[in-house]
Amino acid sequence: MGVYNTETIELNNGVKMPLLGYGVFQVSSEICEKCVVDALEVGYRLIDTAQYYGNEVEVGRGVLRSGVPREDIFIVSKIWIDNSGYEKARAAIRRSLVNLKTNYIDLMLIHQPFGDYYGTYRALEEAYKDGLLRAIGVSNFYPDRYIDLVLNNQIVPQVNQNETHVFYQQKQVRDVMKQYDTKLMAWSPFARGHNNFFQTPLLHDLAHKYMKTPAQVALRFLTQEGIIVIPKSSHKDRMIENFNIFDFNIEPVDMVRLRALDFNKPALGIHTDVETAKDLITRKTPIIG
Repeated sequence: MGVYNTETIELNNGVKMPLLGYGVFQVSSEICEKCVVDALEVGYRLIDTAQYYGNEVEVGRGVLRSGVPREDIFIVSKIWIDNSGYEKARAAIRRSLVNLKTNYIDLMLIHQPFGDYYGTYRALEEAYKDGLLRAIGVSNFYPDRYIDLVLNNQIVPQVNQNETHVFYQQKQVRDVMKQYDTKLMAWSPFARGHNNFFQTPLLHDLAHKYMKTPAQVALRFLTQEGIIVIPKSSHKDRMIENFNIFDFNIEPVDMVRLRALDFNKPALGIHTDVETAKDLITRKTPIIG
C-alpha cells in the first residue's frame, strides 16, 4: 500500500513509511488545510499531526482536497494524555478517524509517557489487530519506559518519536530500540533554531561542499542515519527546500564529523523534569470532531 516520492523505511511489521514527512505542530487551524495541500503538491506523502495539535480536521480536509489517493499518503497522529486509558483511548482513536476523514490511520502513537499509557497501548494493539491502524508506537519515551512497555505488551512499537537533531542524536534510545527494530522519528529536526542551529559552522561548510543549504544537510544526515524526519514550515518555498534532500549523499567522513556535534542533551525540554511532567499532564486536548 502506498507509492511514495521519497525514500522509505520498513517498519518491524513490514509496513513501508516515508523517511521524510511534513509536520503540522503549531500550524494553526486557519492555515493548516492549505499547508497540507501545499505539502502534498510538493511531493510529501507523510503528514504528522496529533490530537493535541487541534488540527486533525484540517489535515483530513487537506488530504481530501489535494486529490492525492488516500493509499499514497501516510498519516500519523497521537493520543494525548487526557485520552489515556483503554476506554478513553478507544474512543479517541475513533474520533481521530472521523476528524481525519479516513477509515484507517497509518501510524498512531502514544504522545507522552504519562497517564495510563498501558491501557492506551492495549487500545492501540486492539485497533491495530482490527485494521484501524497500520502501525502503532510511542512518542517521547526514554529508554527505561520504552523497554518497560516492550517487555509487558504483545506488539513491539514500530516507531518512537523523540526530539532528535544534530545536537541531540538519541544514541542511547537508538541502541535500545535497535534490539527490537523500532524506528526513531525525529520531531524538531532543526531544534527550533536553538543553539544557533542554522549558523553551525560545520553545517555551513558541508552545505557549501554539497551545494545544499544547512537545513538540507541537517535533514539528510538524519535520514542517512535511518531516522524519519518531519520538518515544518508554512511557506511553500521552504517546504520545497526541505523536500529536496534525496539527490545527494553525505560522505562517510562527513557523517563522522556530524555525529561529533551531539551534545547528548535536549534543546527543548526534559520529560523527566518534574515541572515539565506536571505541565504536560495538566494540558487538555482541544475539543474537536
